[in-house]
Amino acid sequence: MKVTVNGELNKYYVQMLCMVFFPGVKFSDEEEDGLSVTVDIIKSETEVWVNAELTVDGRTAKASASEMYTENVTHERTVKIAVGAAMLSVGGELLGYRPSWGMLTGVRPSKVAMEFLNQGYSKTRVKKILSQEYAVIPKKAALATNVALNEAAIVGTPDPRDCSVYVSIPFCPSRCAYCSFVSYTSKRLLSLIPDYIVRLCEDIDRIFTQIKELGLRVKTVYIGGGTPTILEPDQLRVVLAKINEHWDVSTLEEFTLESGRPDTVTPEKMAVAKEYGVTRVCINPQTLSDEVLHGIGRNHSSADFFKAYDIARESGIKYINTDLIAGLPGDSFKTFSATVDKIISMRPDNITVHTFCVKKASDFLRRSCNVYSLRGGDAGKCVDYAQIKTEIAGYKPYYMYRQKNTVGNLENVGFALDGAEGRYNIYMMEEVHSIFAAGAGAVSKMVKYPADSSEKAVILRLFNKKYPYEYLESGFDESITEQIREFYRNEHGIL
Repeated sequence: MKVTVNGELNKYYVQMLCMVFFPGVKFSDEEEDGLSVTVDIIKSETEVWVNAELTVDGRTAKASASEMYTENVTHERTVKIAVGAAMLSVGGELLGYRPSWGMLTGVRPSKVAMEFLNQGYSKTRVKKILSQEYAVIPKKAALATNVALNEAAIVGTPDPRDCSVYVSIPFCPSRCAYCSFVSYTSKRLLSLIPDYIVRLCEDIDRIFTQIKELGLRVKTVYIGGGTPTILEPDQLRVVLAKINEHWDVSTLEEFTLESGRPDTVTPEKMAVAKEYGVTRVCINPQTLSDEVLHGIGRNHSSADFFKAYDIARESGIKYINTDLIAGLPGDSFKTFSATVDKIISMRPDNITVHTFCVKKASDFLRRSCNVYSLRGGDAGKCVDYAQIKTEIAGYKPYYMYRQKNTVGNLENVGFALDGAEGRYNIYMMEEVHSIFAAGAGAVSKMVKYPADSSEKAVILRLFNKKYPYEYLESGFDESITEQIREFYRNEHGIL
């Protein structure tokens, strides 16, 4: 698809709007697929005018929109609102489709709601702004506003000395067909695990040493993957003991161990997790349809999930999260709603409902390019059902994010019983404080907020080697330590 923008606006924003209507589209400087869009932006001292023209296989639609500058909205956002209105108009005319999230293309739709709430707007007014000015359908506007309120209650006032730690175990027993994470399943790569643990523990040593040197306070630790419970009990003990060696984990708000693959969960592993202070595990069925599980490459059955869930409950670990995915290939509203009903009846502390997302590196995309879905089939109905049923059952939405190329342009939402919210996900997604990361493929994200609260946070991302064999061969990158030291020295005068 060829995108032309005449005026002061990052072309990326227009491309993201295009992906709402054409999921999976590829962009080029040449019109090679019968798709093109041109956006003209004209500014005056008081307002901005936008003309948009979209061509699809020889059919063309044109639309114009204008927006006045106001005191509480930046000029950049005003331009985006006008561009979004024009793009929604031409896309709707040619495709007969109204996106649920309107012109909101970002990962965090609740962020916009939060900004208006912070300006003193009421909940009702924020929902109306999202619906009327950003073209978000009312039920999504309400969801974004509720999530923003719940997040704000959890986050409170961030302390610049707070931080969290992420530990990466990028290995899985098998690869899910929808997955694009850096995770490894072959026997040759799994044979790296013993050496990987040695190297990972050295990384953990360095991270916690620097955290103490900087005078920071660890609020959460999250061990993710991959599937961390692919480790044997003694291997898991080594990693957890190393964390305990450096930090009194009883002072953490949360200590999470991803245990997403039920076929890797055993009583011995859960006992080790409990012994070393883990307070949250994630046991993820994705669906309780065995046929769908087989189709997506999950080497477990629904019965395996029930067994793993019982093991986790009996271990005494305080909180359990379960992940579900709406819109999986082969799934339907009938089977998904049955999954939701059964999971709710089990009363996990958290239920995270994802929408199927087509990742570029996934097996699904390698098999076929016809997996993208504009309207999402049953997915929208499934997502609505999950949100209604969880609310009736006493769960509240507390964090949300969106991804490119989700079916139906839908969202991922975490629901929790009161007091059981997963805090790491909020801290990481909302960039509340710095995240120190250990392990292959892990990204440390340093966060600092200027004294002027109206200014954006400064973010520094530092990437570890992506693949386990690179990570093992490279040794620790001392430049990461130094960049973090400079980041904190310049902002907080900690050193």
